[in-house]
Amino acid sequence: MGNLDGVRRLILSPRWIVWHVLTLGAMVTCGWLAAWQWQRAGSAMGSALNVGYGLQWPLFAVFFGVMWWRMLRMEAAKLEEAAPAAAEEAAAPPLPQPRPATDPDAPSPFGPRPRDAAPQPVDDDPELVAYNQMLAELAARNPDR
Repeated sequence: MGNLDGVRRLILSPRWIVWHVLTLGAMVTCGWLAAWQWQRAGSAMGSALNVGYGLQWPLFAVFFGVMWWRMLRMEAAKLEEAAPAAAEEAAAPPLPQPRPATDPDAPSPFGPRPRDAAPQPVDDDPELVAYNQMLAELAARNPDR
């Protein structure tokens, strides 16, 4: 029932009463213009252009009605979104806090781990030592790099 009261208040608000009057006036005007074009098409001065306009004006009236309906539904949807959020805030009990699954002081499996072994000395391989010397000489030749 609360939702129906909110929509009723929306429909009867001053802003929406103006929209109702404007939409109804536009639809009646389009209907009157369609009838006038049909009468004109049937007279001696009428043409196919009057028949086209006679078909076009009712489409304009339908357009005004559809846009009024869509705007009204969008406003009602805004009211529905706002109403449950306010009701949830008032009626929702506080959620219980979750307990930690493990001891918070224990080391995390995702954190840094201690190294198991010391790195192997690199100077044991003579080919690697020769290669590093060659790279050092090349770097000394080209100081701008």
